This record gives sequence, structure tokens and C-alpha cells, in this order.
Amino acid sequence: MNHGGNIYQFARRLGCQPEQVLDFSANINPVQAVDLNCLLKVQLTPYADPDYALLKQAINQRYPVPVGVDIELFNGASAAIFALLRGLQPKDLVLYTPLYGEYAHIAGELGCKVHNVGRFSRLMADVPERSTVIFVNPSTPDGQLYELQELLEKWQAADCTIIIDESFLDFCSADSVTEHIVHYDKLYVIKSLSKFYGCAGIRIGFILAATSAIKELHRFEPAWKLSSLDMAYMQQALVNTAFIEQTRLQTAHLRDLLHQALQESGLFDKIYPGQANFLLARLANGADGYQLQAQLESSRILIRVCDNFAGLDKSHVRFAVKDEQAIAQLANSLFLVGATSVAQ
Repeated sequence: MNHGGNIYQFARRLGCQPEQVLDFSANINPVQAVDLNCLLKVQLTPYADPDYALLKQAINQRYPVPVGVDIELFNGASAAIFALLRGLQPKDLVLYTPLYGEYAHIAGELGCKVHNVGRFSRLMADVPERSTVIFVNPSTPDGQLYELQELLEKWQAADCTIIIDESFLDFCSADSVTEHIVHYDKLYVIKSLSKFYGCAGIRIGFILAATSAIKELHRFEPAWKLSSLDMAYMQQALVNTAFIEQTRLQTAHLRDLLHQALQESGLFDKIYPGQANFLLARLANGADGYQLQAQLESSRILIRVCDNFAGLDKSHVRFAVKDEQAIAQLANSLFLVGATSVAQ
């Protein structure tokens, strides 16, 4: 699987229902911000507002947008990534790896020359002048949160176009780099709403950039990219401000439980210290993550093997933060896998 979350394919193979799968492969908040009943009164007959005024207002209240900065909405962060790179048409694209494979895939489709920079060993490496830089913060699949000031200065000195993907930043008590757009109009920030608000089926992401850059991007975008149901749900979610701190506290607690479960299994020789809603772990002795994935199938547990992240191999596996019951089930299943391995 090139992406986490394909529980339908997994369930068909096991002969069970998708809702019976414990999906540790997709990094989605296990708690939702609002009840689906908020959609019952949504009017479906008229066309939705093509300017998305109410949704943008809710986003502006949740993510303060500086003067001179604007937003463009998309049908999910993946659509935002593609539209932005298609619009920029970069000649040289610098990817700080490991990172989500969609960036490299789009770069290949657009014919970009890709320069990989390994975050773990070459973080401050020089990059080509006037290149387009992509950095995910906190990173995926390891969840490390970076202080970007020094890197931003380095990229600006090289006259780079800068794309910062903050899809998982809401899980951290950390500031966005959006304020820097005011001083550098070649900076773009990508946000995803579905992950933090626990609604992968609601496809809304957006780009923050200088107003002139957003106007240029908007020229190629169709009207009505979002449904009335998507917008109504997210407007309600965004105004639930109590959900923000509750989620951050809950995620930190559950992430600690997940870390403990992985550590006590004895199967891993490294657990990366992530700050998002997932943890990356490396199996001991170069063991095969696909074998572990198969061993967990009897428990209907799906995990993410990370060999398609540049710089990682099939010994690296990622686990999403789930609720306490799911983590307890994972811990028990990992213990049984470890016990079987010892017996053999």
C-alpha cells in the first residue's frame, strides 16, 4: 500500500467489514470535533457559495491570516499540493526526506529535477539557487517538529520558493510560519483539516500565501470545489475551540501509551521521538515490516510499512495514535508476535 488508510482492500482480503479493522496506518484523530447531526439541516438544492465566505471566515478565526496574506481552498491537502506545483512549474525541486511520497510522484509527472536532502544527516545542506523547497513540519513519517528560522533564512538567501506543509502542526503547541509570508512573498503554507478534526471523508485543505500569489493560483481553479456538506461540517468543527487543547492533551497521553506498547513488545530497536499523532519505529535486526503486517492480520490490525519513503526501508513501520482500547489490543498482538518469534 502506497498510502495508509486502505481499510477496504484490507477488509476484503480478511473477509470482514471495514469497521472491524483497527487501522493504525492512517494518521487521523480518533475523536471528531462535531456530531454529524450538524449536517441534517444543510440545504442541498442551491449551489454553494463559490467564494466560500462562511468557511473562510471560520478559517480566519481559527488560523489568523496576516494582512497581505490570503487563502485558497482545495478538495484536500493532496489536491492543494498538486495544484501548487502545477502552477509553480519548478525546474529544481528540493525534497527534505523522508517525506510523503505524493510530492515525488507529482514532481515526476511535472518533469522536475528532484534533489533529495536527508533530514536526519544533512539538514543544513546547501540547495540550488532559485529552487523550490518542500519541507513538512512536523515531519512524516517520524513526526519530528523543527524550529525553522535558520532554514528559512538559508532558503531565502538562495532566493528559493518555499513550501511548508503543516498538515500535522495542529497536534503540536507550536507556531505556524504563516507570519513569515508578510516578509517573503515566495513562501507558501499548506494546511490539512481532515487529520486534526478526525474526518478523513471531509476533503478540505488550503494554501496560505501572499495575496498576489493566491490570485495567480486561483486563476486556474474551478468553482465549487467543495460540497455544501463538507463546508457545513468544517465550519462547525473550526468554531469548537475547546477541541484544540483537548486533542493536544489527549494525543500526548495516547502517544505515550503507544510508545510504551511498542517499547515493551521488544520488537523494535528504535522508536523515533515524534510530536504528531503517530510514531515511527524500526524493527530490530532489520526485520521485515511486511511480515509484521501479515502477523497482525489475524488481529485485524493494519499498520503502515514505510519503505516507499526515501531514506527508509521495510524495517521501518508507522503507527497512528488511536484510542486506549485500540492501543491495548495492539500491545497484546505485538506481545504475541514477539513471543512467537522467541519460541521459534
